[in-house]
Amino acid sequence: MTPFKVAHARAEDWAHAAKECTDRLNPLPPGSNFGLIYLTDDLAEDLPSVLTYLRQKTGITDWVGSVGIGICANEAEYFDEPALAVMVAAFPDGTYRVFPSITQVADQLSESDKTWIADKGAFFGLVHGDPGNADTADLIVSLADMGPTFLVGGITSSRSACHQVAGRVTGGGLSGVLFAPEIAVATGHSQGCTPIGDSHVVSDCLDNILIGLDGRLALDVLKEDAGPWLADDLNRAAGYIHIALPVEGSDTGDYTVRNLSGIDPVRGWLAIGNQLELGTRILFVRRDPETARADLRTSMKQLGHRLEGVPKGGVYVSCLARGINFFGSAGEEMAIIREVLGDVPLIGFYAGGEISSSRIYTHTGVLSLFL
Repeated sequence: MTPFKVAHARAEDWAHAAKECTDRLNPLPPGSNFGLIYLTDDLAEDLPSVLTYLRQKTGITDWVGSVGIGICANEAEYFDEPALAVMVAAFPDGTYRVFPSITQVADQLSESDKTWIADKGAFFGLVHGDPGNADTADLIVSLADMGPTFLVGGITSSRSACHQVAGRVTGGGLSGVLFAPEIAVATGHSQGCTPIGDSHVVSDCLDNILIGLDGRLALDVLKEDAGPWLADDLNRAAGYIHIALPVEGSDTGDYTVRNLSGIDPVRGWLAIGNQLELGTRILFVRRDPETARADLRTSMKQLGHRLEGVPKGGVYVSCLARGINFFGSAGEEMAIIREVLGDVPLIGFYAGGEISSSRIYTHTGVLSLFL
């Protein structure tokens, strides 16, 4: 495949941003037939106009993407300002399939989509989920099971319209693009956290309230793992201590991170951002900028060792809780990726949940490279 081409721009209105991007895309890579688009929520209401303009100027019909409170491209990162990022690529005919938003179960896919999946054996997909759909996690799993397909992507983040693009402007469910096995892809993700103790068994809970661990009060176990600095001031846990749920069957120590959303110092209970079940194992983890930088660099080096060929382009989906507000300066994640992997064309956005291997993560960065 020909290397992908990326353009990005900040402008006061959608028209100037779109024109600047299309000017920078010219000349298009030979055979360009597919595009990715991410734009900040400042331009969310203008997405139909942006998409129409891109189609007219590039001649590319198939576009996929979403809205983000923040977006990124190559070395740049945009938050809280009107900005647009686009990537164009040339894929062999018949090697990808754009599907519109499905809102209930993957069986809502058209018969032609199902036939394509059955014939091609779709093994990889880039998807975007609507944050207002309670079934998004189940939609991801059911779609993945049809392939079987390794899905990556993110949950749309927006303070206005939660639009997605999948051939047209859509939303309300799960949409995106599936790729046939001929398209080689390598992925990796960075957790951005470090365990601060051993795993524990949930011995008492109610919905998302963690009451007991290993037969002891949950808060007592947390204080023991975290040490005196937390016991002296529970407010120090805010934004720093999180709950990790180990992924069943993982041979890499993978886990999903959920927020520690409340502490009851009287009862010794903890509230977390996830439903709990008796017998579940959990970890306490810490999250800070230095840990996240180191973990991202390590993850990218591991991904680089697995590459068989030079990447043509990549898609990076990071957590909305990362970016400039976490690291303190713009573009740090993109800089680390490019430092480790070289000058790969990159595009992405900051999501309300990151998708990797058909699971929804938080506080992670997920990179997918096309080879």
